[in-house]
Amino acid sequence: MTARIINGREVASKVHQEVAAGVEEYRKLNGGVPGLTAVLIGDDPASHSYVRGKERACEKVGINTDTIRRDASITQEELIGIVEDLNNDPKVHGILVQLPLPEHLDEAGVIHAIDPMKDVDGLHPENAGLLVLGKPRFAPATPLGVQRMLIEENVEMKGARVVIVGRSKLVGMPLALLLLQKGPGANSTVTVCHTGTKDIAAETRRADVLIVAAGMPGTITADMVNAGAVVIDVGISRVDDPTRKHGYRLTGDVEFDRVSEVASAISPVPGGVGPVTIAMLLVNVLHAANLATSH
Repeated sequence: MTARIINGREVASKVHQEVAAGVEEYRKLNGGVPGLTAVLIGDDPASHSYVRGKERACEKVGINTDTIRRDASITQEELIGIVEDLNNDPKVHGILVQLPLPEHLDEAGVIHAIDPMKDVDGLHPENAGLLVLGKPRFAPATPLGVQRMLIEENVEMKGARVVIVGRSKLVGMPLALLLLQKGPGANSTVTVCHTGTKDIAAETRRADVLIVAAGMPGTITADMVNAGAVVIDVGISRVDDPTRKHGYRLTGDVEFDRVSEVASAISPVPGGVGPVTIAMLLVNVLHAANLATSH
């Protein structure tokens, strides 16, 4: 069996078209456009790259975007002040504080300071709680992206055995909650594996849909995958590769070549979940703007 490749760029392009149409509708009704402001602290290369991707995507669909950049030496009080200013700015519908933050800053305190109606990352306790209650307002963009990819691939999720490897607050936990909801692309039976799981391979081999978000290259090998399973690889890491121009290559958590021989469909890294994550962030920004006009 050679797995079908799930093309994240194609899914993202479809989402971009939908958001662009929504932005145009918003403009006709309200005269302005939705606005997203990112707050970028320090000089982490991955964070800078990710924010540039968000800026380009916003420009593509007509969302107004701004990035506030500050040195890593910023104090907690200064950062909270920036967030509060954005909370009070009616032109800003979505606030995104790029994580991780430097170690001296209290991440939870910063997230808590964001107006939950502008929390397009879906990390504020109020939005996390609504997701638990089955009434999501904003969910994190990566879980939304994974779910959208499964829907676009026409994967039958109702009653499907889903195994998620990784329990992070950004991916594993909110994704499990999304897939447990009743509705399209959900209503699944979900198992979450983590560092305390006794036999991860025994769990992953039972999966109809295997979603891997461990952040460690080579976490999933071919012998850990159920024949015919759909595999979504969320992980992305840099590994040394002297044959490449930059001296490294990007890789996921799944041994792609070998697992492709077992799975029915698989998402690549790069070009899989990444583009769809950014596209779903745009969906959240448009949703935030529409919510702001209805209040």
